[in-house]
Amino acid sequence: MPDKKNVLVLCTGNSCRSQLMHGYLTKYLGEQANVYSAGIETHGVNPKAIQVMQEDGVDISHHTSNYVDEYADVPFDYVITVCDNAREACPVFPSSATTLHHNFPDPAKATGTPEEILNQFRAVRDQVKTYAQDFTQRYFS
Repeated sequence: MPDKKNVLVLCTGNSCRSQLMHGYLTKYLGEQANVYSAGIETHGVNPKAIQVMQEDGVDISHHTSNYVDEYADVPFDYVITVCDNAREACPVFPSSATTLHHNFPDPAKATGTPEEILNQFRAVRDQVKTYAQDFTQRYFS
């Protein structure tokens, strides 16, 4: 069996979008990859992100919010930035990593009633899920 690939999902605060992607990639890639997520800041894992993932059967409650420098020694095969700010402020990774980018809306900035805010988290979760499925099919099938 070939070596596991290392995948890093990078966002500003490692709170919502990168955590959602980390959860789905871990689910879809299984033993094919080691999935990490980090931020250029750390804001803690957003409780609403945990909630909407649980609704879809993915448990990210054990995730931690990590600073990108913690993984400086990991040889990543893929680095996925999930917000424009992270892409612009992203540290330089070895050129061997395939870098991908998709700017997802930040559900932590959602406003409205509690239900409207939760629905925005669900909408972003569903966008992230689709991206994770596409990534898995494109790079790991």
